[in-house]
Amino acid sequence: MENRPLAIYGTPLSSRLLVGTAQYPSPAILAEAIKASGAEIVTVSLRREAGASRSGESFWSLIRELGAKVLPNTAGCRSVKEAVTTAQMAREVFATSWIKLEVIADDDLLQPDPFGLVEAAAILVRDGFNVLPYMTEDLVLAEKLIGAGCEVLMPWGAPIGSGRGLNNPFALQALRRRFPHVPLIIDAGIGTPAHAAAAMELGYDGVLLNTAIAKAGDPVSMARAFALAVEAGRLAYCAEPIPPRDMAEPSTPQLGRAFADLPRRA
Repeated sequence: MENRPLAIYGTPLSSRLLVGTAQYPSPAILAEAIKASGAEIVTVSLRREAGASRSGESFWSLIRELGAKVLPNTAGCRSVKEAVTTAQMAREVFATSWIKLEVIADDDLLQPDPFGLVEAAAILVRDGFNVLPYMTEDLVLAEKLIGAGCEVLMPWGAPIGSGRGLNNPFALQALRRRFPHVPLIIDAGIGTPAHAAAAMELGYDGVLLNTAIAKAGDPVSMARAFALAVEAGRLAYCAEPIPPRDMAEPSTPQLGRAFADLPRRA
């Protein structure tokens, strides 16, 4: 299978790892971790900073220096109106029509609101946005979002920040098979590089994560580990792994053995 480059809304990417920018111990570690990850897209949340203090200017300056494409998100939004307004503000602040759309319905699991997500996506697509929706691993929801104009889908692996990995591999694999030509990026729940590799081995096009790097004991080394895992998982998928078997299959042929089992005499 050919290992084709990933393209999101017409933008080709050499890296399949997308990285968040929150919760790092320091700006310096954030910068080094993103460099180590090789990520070409970083997610940022819009914050309502006081205009006079310009308190967020140093952070945005750091992000620009990294040379990565900014993907604003609507993190924390609980309604369609709030998500749409936040996206419109982010477009003005970051000068991009890309938006990672989040409409959250549950405070404990931070699970997306499927109804609000589809409604907000349709509004934003009509307004000229390139929407990357954060969603559950639901086939019907995926159909509705594609119908609303989304060209990329971002199903969760597990709840945000949980580090549980892929809670429902069967449903994620079903999504991949149903939409073979739609870029699918696992977003949320990834805790270790092994989780990221597993997602890529399912045929997913990329992985977006934040907490697993930012809160690691050594964020820079962890970022590098995730970059290698994503690459390894993609190569493994394209190499077409052997299917699982119920019985053993010897790797060494029986023919040519030095000793053969002879029938015992009575």
